[in-house]
Amino acid sequence: MPEISTALRPGSVLEAQGSTIETDILIIGSGMGGGTLSWALRNSGRQVLVVERGDFLPREPENSQPEAMYLDKRYSNAEDWYDGSTGKPFRPGVYYWVGGNTKFYGACLPRFRREDFEETAHHDGSSQAWPFDYDTIEPFYAKAEELFQVHGRLGEDPTEPHHSTEYPSPALEHEPTIERFASKLRQQGLHPFHMSNGMNLNSMEERRADTISDGAPSESGVKSEAENRALRPALQSENVSLLINAKITKLITSPDGGTVVAAEATLGSRKLRINAKQFVVSAGAVNSAVLLLNSANEQHPNGLGNSSGLLGRNYMVHNSTFFMGVNPIRRNPTAWQKTLGLNDWYVAGKSNPYPLGNLQMLGKLQAPMVKAARSWAPLWALKMVTDRSLDIYLTTEDLPDPNNRIRVEDGKIIIDWKPNNIAPHEELVRRISRAVRKAGYPIILTERMGIATNSHMCGTAVAGSDPATSVLNENCRSHDLENLWIIDGSFFPSSAALNPALTIAANALRVAPIIAHS
Repeated sequence: MPEISTALRPGSVLEAQGSTIETDILIIGSGMGGGTLSWALRNSGRQVLVVERGDFLPREPENSQPEAMYLDKRYSNAEDWYDGSTGKPFRPGVYYWVGGNTKFYGACLPRFRREDFEETAHHDGSSQAWPFDYDTIEPFYAKAEELFQVHGRLGEDPTEPHHSTEYPSPALEHEPTIERFASKLRQQGLHPFHMSNGMNLNSMEERRADTISDGAPSESGVKSEAENRALRPALQSENVSLLINAKITKLITSPDGGTVVAAEATLGSRKLRINAKQFVVSAGAVNSAVLLLNSANEQHPNGLGNSSGLLGRNYMVHNSTFFMGVNPIRRNPTAWQKTLGLNDWYVAGKSNPYPLGNLQMLGKLQAPMVKAARSWAPLWALKMVTDRSLDIYLTTEDLPDPNNRIRVEDGKIIIDWKPNNIAPHEELVRRISRAVRKAGYPIILTERMGIATNSHMCGTAVAGSDPATSVLNENCRSHDLENLWIIDGSFFPSSAALNPALTIAANALRVAPIIAHS
């Protein structure tokens, strides 16, 4: 399917002249949640303003150069966050550009499994049930798959839940090395499948052009992400506008604290007030919580919408491992490697009494990518390894823990995070190691991801039916403020063990009509 090239409507990107802007619905953040919501509201008859703290990311040759992305950090523009256990700063894996983190994701767009919406026993405890079930969100998964042109194939993965529609685009076929790997897994009695994906790659030339787009921008624009598939089409409507390079710093409430009446923003050296009727926060699970904590006032002394005390708590980011299988005598020439998944141990079964998690391929690793994590190693040695490696990402669910949280002290964003549910992840790594060795890759290299790998963040404003044990209701509206919504991964009661982007988009489509008619 070809790229959608959507030129910006004249006037759709605001040039704020005065000190005040009026709108009906303010959306803070242009990533998967905010971008998709703007698209869903484009024909609502309401005036919608999307505010993004970053600028448009340039489409340029450096998009496709791993040295620029991983060594020069050309597109890194997030501030330092701080590890609460050590006090040390770290650079988080988030980006402030129009389209948010989807500009850099690998467009892996799976649905959560039916079991992910239910209370589930794990090795270290239980994950919470969601306030709605899979059948409720299923039609919106189908709409999100169509919007983001998801490629996939039904009938291969035994954990795949019911689909009311086929995937809108055919699965991306495996290249020979990955097809050989899939065959070796099937010989072991496993069930590899074509991972659902939003990369519109129709030729080997296109695959080679976008080989580093898992973790980097797509120079060609074939990646389905929030800017090109949702926000730009939304901006074709006279109802939708975008303000860039503006950071929302505070939400202001009415005197009684029952509603939000305005947002304060900084635009360069200027201060700006945005008045609206509905306020939607879609800044990511950390920054959404930070904004509401920073908006504390007399009526909400612990942060907006925090009567439960859970705002910023239950931060989840997945237990994840970068995994390389190396065959010293066989090169891996794969251009777009991220086509295969494995969920044989995703749910509990006879061989695994607790869920273990998901395997998905990484985009093909190159020496500069690994150099960023192994600065001591010479590039020539890293190239010898990556030329011969099979590159995998392993994910296990981490569990909601109120002690894993976001704090703000003296203007610093502090992350208190202690991994849990580690034993199942270690077992997943062991099982995949055995399977990969049997598939012909005798050398196994692994790297557990730490606090800075947080692209799957969620859980800091959990949704639920009881205001005492949740921040949002089942439709992601604040229990405490009648016109405040959070539409990103913050609302997740549990993290599942799959990429969250499609679920964020589907949920935005689910709640959009409710916001439009509020």
